[in-house]
Amino acid sequence: MGMNKNTVLAWATFIMIIVGLGLIALGAFRYDDVAGWGFASVGIGFFAIAWVFNALKGRV
Repeated sequence: MGMNKNTVLAWATFIMIIVGLGLIALGAFRYDDVAGWGFASVGIGFFAIAWVFNALKGRV
């Protein structure tokens, strides 16, 4: 089974969504101070990058 560029981008998008959800969950449930806002904002950043990876599928 060979992985082409679109498959790699799909896996990268999936992994980044999982990591983003984990970071948002850490910010929401684990940290009650300013660090929680940092974790949540980095998780949202992971969503933005995953969105870009998803938009690149089929164009690279």
